[in-house]
Amino acid sequence: MIAFVREVSPSLAACELSFLERAPIDVERAREQHAHYAAELTALGCSIEWLAPLPANADAVFVEDTAVVLPEVAVITRPGVASRRGEVESVAASLASHRPLRRIAAPGSLEGGDVVLIGRKLYVGASRRSNAAGIEQLRVALAPFGYRVASVALRDCLHLKSACTFIPPDILLVNPAWVDPKVFDVRTVVGVDEGEAFAANTLSVQGVTLVSAAFPRTEQRLREAGVTTRALDVSELQKAEAALTCMSLMLV
Repeated sequence: MIAFVREVSPSLAACELSFLERAPIDVERAREQHAHYAAELTALGCSIEWLAPLPANADAVFVEDTAVVLPEVAVITRPGVASRRGEVESVAASLASHRPLRRIAAPGSLEGGDVVLIGRKLYVGASRRSNAAGIEQLRVALAPFGYRVASVALRDCLHLKSACTFIPPDILLVNPAWVDPKVFDVRTVVGVDEGEAFAANTLSVQGVTLVSAAFPRTEQRLREAGVTTRALDVSELQKAEAALTCMSLMLV
């Protein structure tokens, strides 16, 4: 398993924000937290591949948004804000040696944070960042490989993975205030703690689910559901409206 990551930009504090108030970000602490994140992925068996630094791109550490990677193909996205579109070519260059590439083109926009894969179906958040044209282009690109694509309505959050993540083999962790859990074909639904609205974003690797240390009550709910968890401090990165899945592209 390969995890593609990129170092934290010195301009992180100028990141794009949609649903959070801007707060001061300690960039050095964010770098320390990101380094710990990469170390955890290594400990879980991932080989880390560092993408080229992009110091002028504030959001460049959030590499998940630049591609949708599947066993058969990688779809290079077109982010929904212009400031992020300069991030994609370095990702495309790195993925090209591992997967055939497809691309989202204007007027479509799509960000990987809006895509939740469950089995052979991709649920895509119809968000401010991923529009109907982008979702349709994804459907067309993946149909030859036997995948289905469904558009999902969102409210009050940036990406679909802000509202829910899938924990193999059969659990959906969800904030039902932001997305309707009935949309998803899953066996078990676990709701986030009512006081931890941003807790639904988790990253599962090799049977371990990484969770934010900021949300202990939701982590306890997962443990009670039989999920093996590991908590990470990503507090500075969360100020950039980010979470655990955002900071890597996983290639299995």
